[in-house]
Amino acid sequence: MDLFTPVTLGDLELGNRIVMAPLTRLRGGPDGIPGDLIAEHYRQRAGVGLIIAEGTYVNFESQAFVGQPGIATDEQAEGWRRVADAVHGRGGRIVLQLMHGGRVTHPDVNGGRRVVAPSAVAIDGEVHTAKGKQPYPVPHALTTDEVAAAVADIVAAARRSIDAGLDGVEIHSANGYLLHEFLSPASNRRTDEYGGSVENRIRLVVEAVTAVADAVGAGRVGLRISPEHNIQDALETDREDVRAVYGALVDRLRPVGLAYLSVLHQEPAGELVQELRARFGGKVIANSGFASPTTREEAVRLIEEAHADAVAVGRAVLANPDLVERWRGEHRENDLRPELFYGPGAEGYTDYPRLQEV
Repeated sequence: MDLFTPVTLGDLELGNRIVMAPLTRLRGGPDGIPGDLIAEHYRQRAGVGLIIAEGTYVNFESQAFVGQPGIATDEQAEGWRRVADAVHGRGGRIVLQLMHGGRVTHPDVNGGRRVVAPSAVAIDGEVHTAKGKQPYPVPHALTTDEVAAAVADIVAAARRSIDAGLDGVEIHSANGYLLHEFLSPASNRRTDEYGGSVENRIRLVVEAVTAVADAVGAGRVGLRISPEHNIQDALETDREDVRAVYGALVDRLRPVGLAYLSVLHQEPAGELVQELRARFGGKVIANSGFASPTTREEAVRLIEEAHADAVAVGRAVLANPDLVERWRGEHRENDLRPELFYGPGAEGYTDYPRLQEV
């Protein structure tokens, strides 16, 4: 097999093994409704095997960024229907990443609502709000009933996504957001059934993933994790604890039959990721490109050396809507314009030239 051969992930049939990583771009406007600009952005990139659309909030208090799109209302779902139709019109496949921001937000981001987390421990840092940078607030520690309500909101968002015509959903349990906050001993200081032991810390993720799989079918559901990523104060600095937590998590999820597990880690071919892959027993998408962009050479090597079943690529897909064609022919790539990553308009979003335009 190589990077350009088809692969099946659960119910998802991919024409190649290049996956567009979920990338925050903040073009959702004040109402979080994906519009024509977002639809065009993803339509242009439909040549990848699978698009994993950006982290999308599942209820209003879970909104982490100004301009982030949501999947909490029927109007937002209709916006995603237009996106899915645009991608399908070019023969592509697209899943939506369901994201609860947890404590990575502020009332001036989520419409004056509370900020929630496993424990009342604030992130040490500042958040971008509509009123400028502000310190992260001390979050409200969710009660067990509120944890169950958060799971219900994730399930409702998954149903809305499938009803809107998306091919599947990816549950975001990475990068320091709510589900990841429960896994990390730095952000989870609870003493109830959701804190303390390994089994307790993985409980929310297992419950959320299982409930979504039951609701929409496991073959349409993926999970994203980022062990040892150490971002947004969801610290995981003890390798043995990391192995215990994530090993137990994939052991519990193996029988569910998920479409895939997406692992963000700087060493996707390393011992930890490969151990988790073996224990998961299903298809794995590797993603190493947080600190530095994933290159063609790395992606090819990961597949040819059988370290992953597909490779999630971020910045190269942003800058090259026809990345599969460029990588297949080993053509030159466009230069990135990172200063426009989070702008509100089309510049640096839908205006990157295709190969024939260069």
